[in-house]
Amino acid sequence: MVEKRPFPGDGHAANGVKRPKPSATSINIQDKLAEAKAKAAAIKARAAAGTAIPSTNGASTPSSAAAPMTAAEKLAAMKARMAALKANAASTSAPAQAAHSSTTPSRTEDARPRYNEAMAPRFPTTLGNRATESPAPTSKPDKREPKKEEQEGEEDTNKNPYWDPKSAGTARDNRVSKALLFNQRGKYSEQASKLRRQTKLEEIKALLANRNRLAKLDENSERGFLVPQPPDVEWWDEGILEDKTYDCIDNPSKVKIDSEDSIITVYVQHPVLLKAPQDQLLIPVKPMYLTTKEQAKLRRMRRAEEHKEQQAKIRLGLEPPPPPKVKRGNMMRVMGEQAIADPTAVEMLVEAQIQERHEKHVQTNEERKLTDEQRRAKIAENQKKDAQKGLYMCVFKIDSLVFGKHRYQIDHNAKEHALTGVTIFNPKMNLVIVEGGHWSIQKYKRLMLNRIKWTENMMPSGAQIEKQSEDPQWLKPLDDTYRLKDNAENRCLLVFEGEVKQRAFRKWGSKICESDGEAKEILARAKLDSLWALAKNTL
Repeated sequence: MVEKRPFPGDGHAANGVKRPKPSATSINIQDKLAEAKAKAAAIKARAAAGTAIPSTNGASTPSSAAAPMTAAEKLAAMKARMAALKANAASTSAPAQAAHSSTTPSRTEDARPRYNEAMAPRFPTTLGNRATESPAPTSKPDKREPKKEEQEGEEDTNKNPYWDPKSAGTARDNRVSKALLFNQRGKYSEQASKLRRQTKLEEIKALLANRNRLAKLDENSERGFLVPQPPDVEWWDEGILEDKTYDCIDNPSKVKIDSEDSIITVYVQHPVLLKAPQDQLLIPVKPMYLTTKEQAKLRRMRRAEEHKEQQAKIRLGLEPPPPPKVKRGNMMRVMGEQAIADPTAVEMLVEAQIQERHEKHVQTNEERKLTDEQRRAKIAENQKKDAQKGLYMCVFKIDSLVFGKHRYQIDHNAKEHALTGVTIFNPKMNLVIVEGGHWSIQKYKRLMLNRIKWTENMMPSGAQIEKQSEDPQWLKPLDDTYRLKDNAENRCLLVFEGEVKQRAFRKWGSKICESDGEAKEILARAKLDSLWALAKNTL
C-alpha cells in the first residue's frame, strides 16, 4: 500500500519530519509588549512637543502634524476657490486643488516616518498613527457661509449654457390653463348652405351640357386640325431655368445646372428594361416540309417496322394471327374450294368484310376529329397568340347602315375574330373601330372592303320589322312612305390603319348617337375623339 504524503500544514515539515515546538524562552511576548508601549509613549511625547521623530536608520524627519486652521482662514480659502471656479469654468477641479495647496501644508510620502520592518512591532500601531494626523478643529464652522456658496453655485449654473430652467420646476408653476373656445352661432348652417349652392350650380351646369349635346352642337369640329402654339418653356426645362423663357439661357447665373438647388445630381436613374416590340413579331421557325416521295418513303418504313413488331408478337403467341384480308380480286384464290362450292355465300361474306373495314376506317377518322369545344378553344388560343405579337387598329367610315344584314355581318365577324372596338351609328355617317391581332385584322379588312356589297338593300321580314321598331327612323331600311331607301351611293372607306400599343376598348359593342357631340363623348373615354373629325373630313 502506498504511504500518503503528509500535508505541510498539519504541524509537520515538508519532508515529513515534525517541526520543533517553539520554546518559551525564544519569544517573550510580555517583554515585547512592554517595549512597544514604551515606544508609543515616546512618540506621543515628541509629537506634543513638535520635535522630530527619529527614524529606524538614525536620521530625523520633520513631523507631518500641523496646527489646526481657524474659521477666518477657512473662509478666505473658500473665497479663493470660488474665484478660481468662476475664472476657469471648463476645469473646476484643478484650480480648487491649487487654492487648497496654497493655504494648507501638503503631506508628501517623504514626510511620513519610515520604520524598519525588522524593528517594527508585530501588532497594529493604530494609536501611534492617530497621533500624526491633524486633530479635529474645536470651533464649529459658520452655517451662513455654505449658503453663500450655494447662491454663487446657482449663479454659476444660470450662466451654464447646458442648464435648462424648465427642469427646475419654475415653468410648471407658472403654467396657465387653456381657455375654452366655443363655435360661433350659425357656423355649420352657413357651411351647409354653401354646399347646397355648390351642388345646385353643378346640376345646372350638367343640365346645360346635356341640352347642348342634344341640340347637336359640334364644338370641336375644326379643333382637331388646329396646331397649338409651342409653350415658352418645355416642362422638362422648367426646373433648370430660373425665368419662364429661353431668353435667359445665355446667362449662366439663371441656369440651374451646377447650383445646389439644381435637379441635376450625380445619381443615375436607370430606366426599366422593356422587351423590344420587334421581338414579339418574330415568326416561329416551322419544320421543313417533305415532298410526296419523301412522305411515301417514311410511310413505308414506318409500316414495315410496325409489321415486323406484329409478326414477332404472333410468333411468341402474344397475339392471335389476323384473319385473311379477302377482296373481290383474291376471293377465289383465298377461299379456294368454298368459293367453288358456294360462290354466292362467299361473295356475300367478302362484301360484309369490305363493309366492316370501311366502317372501321370512318369511325377511326371520327374519333380523331376535334369536338366543337376543342375546336373553339384551339381557335381562341391561336387568336390570343396572334394578338400577343402585336395589336393593330382599323377605322372604317360607312355612309349608311340601314340594311340589317350589313349590321349583322359587322357584328358577327368582329366577335368571331376576337376583335374589340365599337360601331357608332349616326345620321350623317357611321364609324367602325376594330382592334386585334394582325391575322384577324386582315380577315376583317378584307370583309369590309371586298366581300360585303354595300349597295344592297332588301325588304325586311316581319320579325325584322318588329325587332327594328325601337330604332330611329334614319336607321330603318324603309322611309316614311314605306319604300326601300336607295343605297346606290353607299360605300365603305378605310380612314385609319396602324399598330397600337394597347387596346382602347375592353370588348365589342355598338352605340347609337343622335349628334356629333354624343359620338365624341363616347370616343373621348378611349382618347380617340380625334378619329371622328378625321373621318368627317375624309372624302
